[in-house]
Amino acid sequence: MTGQRDRWAELTGGEAGEEYAERFARLAESGHDIHGEAAFCAALLKPAARVLDAGCGTGRIAIRLAELGHACTGVDVDSSMLAVARREAPAQEWVLGDLTRLDALGLDPGYDLVLAAGNVIPLLASGTEPAVVRQLAALLRPGGLLITGMGLDAAHLPLPEPPVTLAEFDHWCDQAGLTLRQRYATWSRDPYEEGCGYAVSVHARPAM
Repeated sequence: MTGQRDRWAELTGGEAGEEYAERFARLAESGHDIHGEAAFCAALLKPAARVLDAGCGTGRIAIRLAELGHACTGVDVDSSMLAVARREAPAQEWVLGDLTRLDALGLDPGYDLVLAAGNVIPLLASGTEPAVVRQLAALLRPGGLLITGMGLDAAHLPLPEPPVTLAEFDHWCDQAGLTLRQRYATWSRDPYEEGCGYAVSVHARPAM
């Protein structure tokens, strides 16, 4: 997530790491598949791909992708989340930083895939979204993919109403030089239809 009084910080106070991790641990123990996002991404990647998990939280997705053989870097502004990620996978690269200032974090561009799952885009600080999308796009190699998941109604967001529409998001991606390749209603690739409460979008940077 980002800082600068982003919506995530307003909701959690930046101290949600352990609680967030415990929630997914309970889901896993009850038999739920908690690796849907990682499986979705892995199906689009070649072996040993470079992946940036932007707003990585506790590292659940990045850790799974690393287990599948990819080189994953996680970035998050919430130190309580990164504390869990570093404990669970100390050998992976975890960067404490604000997504609105990605260009100041010293990340090497050329990622095969940049992921912003878990409502990262809707939880950005209001007004920062176009700049964040632009910086995420700049980190992709030619032909690289930006994959996002976001709620579009209150039932799929920790907010009373959605702050971002798909039309706005697609416009920001277009401004950043990205093209929509695919869109689904779930990480399981259920077809997206107008009015769905959730969208998983695959945008691509043009190949040179």
